[in-house]
Amino acid sequence: MKGAGTAIRAARANRLQTSLNLALRSALASIDVTIPAVAVLSVVLHQPITLGLGEKDEILLTLTLFISIIALGTGRTTVLQGIVHLAIFAVFLFFAVVP
Repeated sequence: MKGAGTAIRAARANRLQTSLNLALRSALASIDVTIPAVAVLSVVLHQPITLGLGEKDEILLTLTLFISIIALGTGRTTVLQGIVHLAIFAVFLFFAVVP
């Protein structure tokens, strides 16, 4: 929580890049602790690890990663690329509500 508070203070001081870096670092630190803990529990309890994604979700995730590579690989993004991302997100929300 300390990193998140610092990120908020940086955002209030109008230091956007610092704020984003701190927020992402906080999130990454949480993930870095969670994933190894779950992996160790999986080994200790002899249980397989599953992502919990269905076929549709895996396809949408792969599509999102592919579109992100195209959009960010050029160094510039367009409104159309943003609309494509929003459309994929809308499809994800639709499938989350209507399985």
